[in-house]
Parts: sequence; structure tokens; C-alpha cells
Amino acid sequence: MMDKIKNLREKTGAGVIDIKRAFDEAGGDEKKAVEIIRKQGLGKAGKRSERETSQGLIDSYIHLGKIGVLVEVNCETDFVVRNKQFKEFTHEIALQVAQSEAKDVDTLLQEKYFKDPEKTIDDLLKEIIVKTGENIKVKRFAKYSLGE
Repeated sequence: MMDKIKNLREKTGAGVIDIKRAFDEAGGDEKKAVEIIRKQGLGKAGKRSERETSQGLIDSYIHLGKIGVLVEVNCETDFVVRNKQFKEFTHEIALQVAQSEAKDVDTLLQEKYFKDPEKTIDDLLKEIIVKTGENIKVKRFAKYSLGE
């Protein structure tokens, strides 16, 4: 059971007590426990949505020299900016934009995550909010395609 808890903690960033409760509620089923944690996290993410995001990170991605992407993702503190998970999330957004047809952030957030089509980008955003404990926003992005 401790291995399951540890694994779920790494996946979700949720606290041990929350994970144990989710496992109890799910009858030991890991997939159901993840859904329970995700639903709980969505509530926590919503509570944070009003906080100001004045810090952040700009990331870039160039795909085969033909597509270039810049993204700006904001958070509340410079502490989270240095967080590995935040940096990875920002880069994942750049990768998503590179293969996306979205023209604005709202459309992008509704898209299926290319690495896991069962999640939307908004789901991914809410997960990182829960993991970091801060409000995070995808502020803007720009995509350049060769020949356009």
C-alpha cells in the first residue's frame, strides 16, 4: 500500500492523508483514487484562481526548424518559477502549442493534451496548481510556421 501511496503522490502532488482517503473511498482502485484526487484538486485550484500572478516564465520550442513557439506562463512567486514541475509544465504548453491550431489561450485550454487525450490542457493546468499550491495562468503564446 505504501508503494501505491508513494506512486500516487508523485503523480498528483497530493498529500499523503488525501491520498489515503481517496484510496479508502475508491476501495483501493488506483484509477478511481486518481479521479477522486483530481476532483478534490479542482476545488482547490478554483479557490486559487483569484490570486495575482505577477511572476512567471517564458519558454520556447522549435520543431525541425519549421515551427517556432513562445509561451508565457505566470504564477504567484519566484519560488514556483524555479520549481522543476512548473518549468516542465511551461515546456509542455510550448510543445502543445507547436502541434495546435489554437489561436488564443481559451481555445488552447479546451484542447486535448497530445500526450494524454483523456486530459485537456485545462486539466493539466489544474493539476500543476494543486501540486504547487499557487495560482498559475497560461498568459499568452505565439506560434510561427515557416512560410506563413
